[in-house]
Amino acid sequence: MIALIVIAAIALILGLWLAGAYNGLIRLRNQVENAWAQIDVQLKRRCDLIPNLVETVKGYAKHESGTLEKVIQARNIAMSAKTVGERAEAENVLTGTLKTLFAVSEAYPDLKANANFMRLQEELTSTENKVAFSRQFYNDSVMNFNTKIEVFPSNLIANSFGFTRREFFEVKDEAIREAPKVSF
Repeated sequence: MIALIVIAAIALILGLWLAGAYNGLIRLRNQVENAWAQIDVQLKRRCDLIPNLVETVKGYAKHESGTLEKVIQARNIAMSAKTVGERAEAENVLTGTLKTLFAVSEAYPDLKANANFMRLQEELTSTENKVAFSRQFYNDSVMNFNTKIEVFPSNLIANSFGFTRREFFEVKDEAIREAPKVSF
């Protein structure tokens, strides 16, 4: 009788631990998905601002069409990216083209003084800050999730229920980290 009680207690403890570990993995996975959704919201906002910014610049910098076309092309690629890695790479290219666009704007004092351009630039800067914060939160969430599915004993549950590592949102191309070079 005592042996049966001990076995039942062990089974109960093991069952509670299993449920707790599984629920913890679900919570972390949902946190990662929420963090990605927050990045997606900010990136969509940035993509929505870009056409207005490009149209404003077009009026002042007609001979800078190559730069403007690169910005629009980078925006379109970013919007069509599917995976985290593709999206990160596309967004990093877009960030680089936007830096070039703002560097070009320095050559046009009337453009820099344009209220619409200044408002759009301020909104884009604010959005960039939100994107950076969202990326950091996402990467922290991914790190917590990946750690949880790799450490013992929760890795046993993660493997049993098909939890897999998530991809970080990171800059892989070192050239994108550098400031653009602009010469007139």
